[in-house]
Amino acid sequence: MTIERTVMTSHDEPHGGSTTRLNWLRAAVLGANDGIVSTAGVIVGVAGATTARAPILTAGIAALVAGALSMGVGEYVSVSTQRDTEKALLEKERRELAETPDEELSELTSIYAGKGLDADLAHQVAVQLTAHDALGAHAEVELQIDPDNLTSPWHAAGASALAFFVGALLPLLAVLISSPNWHVPVIGAAVIFALVLTGVISARLGGMGPGRQVARNVIGGTLAMAVTYGIGSLVGLAL
Repeated sequence: MTIERTVMTSHDEPHGGSTTRLNWLRAAVLGANDGIVSTAGVIVGVAGATTARAPILTAGIAALVAGALSMGVGEYVSVSTQRDTEKALLEKERRELAETPDEELSELTSIYAGKGLDADLAHQVAVQLTAHDALGAHAEVELQIDPDNLTSPWHAAGASALAFFVGALLPLLAVLISSPNWHVPVIGAAVIFALVLTGVISARLGGMGPGRQVARNVIGGTLAMAVTYGIGSLVGLAL
């Protein structure tokens, strides 16, 4: 058995690419779910106070824009911080490789020995990987970072904002197509349908049965709408 077949890297194209795509899909589904629930909660809350379409749509559009921007900014800050941390760790590893190469080689050998390779093979693997790409080899096994594939904060921010925006459109469309007295039932039905759909997709991406995920989505979303509708109704009576 050759060393190349013995050692599989976590950033090999088929596996790494599939994992990255799944992570993006999960993030998109969660972003859409947030857009659906939060925007529907605002709209239903206002609908509890008034049946007039104009204030309901105004509140819904404001919730959509504010939510999408908040998601985008939050994701940008989060991923930027993660990226800066990864860059600092890579720079530290690069410096250690330049200053203490023998110690780093010994460390890499120990890591592969700890994974089950015998001492001689672990040393041989460490030597060959160091000769090929020392920083990449150490970053992978020590830091779980691919130096050539750091997450872009701009991509993450754009994807999160877009996912939220798409999800938030659903309750707004429900307001547009329903009559004033039917706003809340139509929004509720549309949101429950969407939450079932995102629950099924989330479960499929996670490789599990959809029942529990769908139940969590529907119960959480329904509870949020019920609470905001109740508060809106009380405010409407008070005003």
